[in-house]
Amino acid sequence: MHNPAHPGEILFEQVIEPLGLTVTETARHLGVSRKTLSKILNGRGAITADMALRLELVFGRPSAEHWLRLQDAYDLWKARMHKDELGITSVDWVA
Repeated sequence: MHNPAHPGEILFEQVIEPLGLTVTETARHLGVSRKTLSKILNGRGAITADMALRLELVFGRPSAEHWLRLQDAYDLWKARMHKDELGITSVDWVA
């Protein structure tokens, strides 16, 4: 699996920037603080179900499900990068 972009990066580059919105304006439309949105845009915060729905309601598309899939792909990629640190062993299945 390749290194997926953080959904905040996609949100900024494909939605906020093309619309000519500032972070402050976007946060106001979403009903969240500028700090909350900034954390997401800078890859330090995640797009939650609540935020995904807010994005769908404000921008119309992509859907909330799309934003959550992007976040899940990013989170899973990050987890896989640290799988050796989990200290687990696999189970051999008997068919």
